[in-house]
Amino acid sequence: MNILGKRYYFFALSLILIVPGLVLLGIKGVPLSIDFTGGTLLEVSFADGKTLDTANILSIYDDAQIGDAQVTTTETGSLIIRSSFLTNEARDVVLSSMKAASGGDVTVIKFDSVGPSIGKQVTQRAAIAVTVSSLLVVLFIIWSFRKVENAFRYGVCAILAMIHDIAIIISITGIGTYFFGWEVDSLFLTALLTVIGFSMQDTIVVFDRIRENANILRRVEYETLVNHSIVQTLQRSINTQLMTVEFLLLALAMFGGITLREFAIILLVGLLSGTYSSIFVAAPILVLWEKREWTTWFGRSANA
Repeated sequence: MNILGKRYYFFALSLILIVPGLVLLGIKGVPLSIDFTGGTLLEVSFADGKTLDTANILSIYDDAQIGDAQVTTTETGSLIIRSSFLTNEARDVVLSSMKAASGGDVTVIKFDSVGPSIGKQVTQRAAIAVTVSSLLVVLFIIWSFRKVENAFRYGVCAILAMIHDIAIIISITGIGTYFFGWEVDSLFLTALLTVIGFSMQDTIVVFDRIRENANILRRVEYETLVNHSIVQTLQRSINTQLMTVEFLLLALAMFGGITLREFAIILLVGLLSGTYSSIFVAAPILVLWEKREWTTWFGRSANA
């Protein structure tokens, strides 16, 4: 099975999966939830036939001196109102006004309130977590592969595979944002960090097999050696993901309810991408680097 012989097709496939979502995200913008921006999300439902329209909701918020409210209607008919930070007292005033205006009971389905300073801390710590984890992984791989020639290449390729998976996640989020109104919240951050961990694990498994074979098959050409190592780990990578994670996430995405659907889909796609990148991105980049193939991309020969 000559996987590496088709490496440029895999690179092209990755671009096809990544670029459209990034374009949509650029058009729509990054829809950060209150977990990052700070503010309040209030979801309410009304008694049958007693609902309020957007104008009435905005008027109630204006009377409470909250002028930045945004109202959306869910598939079940409930209203989601996003606004600046609300105290419990301000929430009670708003709910009382809604009850008086609708003439019926108002049920609070969800109430999340995050101060702006907390949202800023979440953003900063998320960036620090990703940066530090990436640096530690590079250092670990370089130390573990210190007896292998050009050990730093393995660390760099692992980071490139991780960036590939992050780009896939951002792309699927862009598509979800454009068509389904998804938001980047704390669950998105949880899925992102989980995918990074799984991606690194799969990549290290493949690289470790390359290292073992390099000590055994010393006279084999590097591309053949890497391809042989990929084939040896292919069944393990696919079976592990499908049997332990993917089927569970698929069931969660289909039957877990709308609250967890976005999280489950992002995690499902991200973990598939992690398995894909360790085999079809990280290892092929190693071969590309070893053979310095970029010198021939624009018609120049290797000797030139």
